[in-house]
Amino acid sequence: MLNENDLWILSYYRYSEISGALFFGSLLKVFRTGTVGRDLTKHAADESAHAWYWTQAINEHGQEPVRVDKTYQEQYMDAIGMPVSLMEILAVTQTFEKRVINQYARHAQMDGLDPITAATLKKIMEDEKWHIQWIQQALKDLEPDYGKDVIDSTLKRYADADKEVYARTLAENDQRIEEMFTRKKH
Repeated sequence: MLNENDLWILSYYRYSEISGALFFGSLLKVFRTGTVGRDLTKHAADESAHAWYWTQAINEHGQEPVRVDKTYQEQYMDAIGMPVSLMEILAVTQTFEKRVINQYARHAQMDGLDPITAATLKKIMEDEKWHIQWIQQALKDLEPDYGKDVIDSTLKRYADADKEVYARTLAENDQRIEEMFTRKKH
């Protein structure tokens, strides 16, 4: 069985992945074709699968996900507003995906990590690497339309917002996160 803190964290991951799947699914109403449409389709499918993997991991511990009220993505939108172009959508997604893979990698290195959570993190991180790669290429492909300097400054603006949101998230959930990352092997 997961302790209350670990159950909340895995449920938080699950809800964040659900939010990502819904976000990318809604983008597919606009960007249906071409390379971006193809890659967004896979990205949406991956996020949905990740939510399912977290659901399975929680269930394999004999538990059900708990309610989580606000995802990291929602806090992001509160801090930076809604992206208004494909380039901004990709830039914010690139920034967010880097945060996610870093969080998952940090979690995977945790002392005493149970095998179910470890296997789930490993499986999801493979997809996350591809997410970063396809978005990086898509942003490069947009350079003739927006200019490299505009894309780079947008990425920097979102990276700065990411630091702010992450610091706030740490403050709001510091007890849970501190417990998770300071846990020692038994």
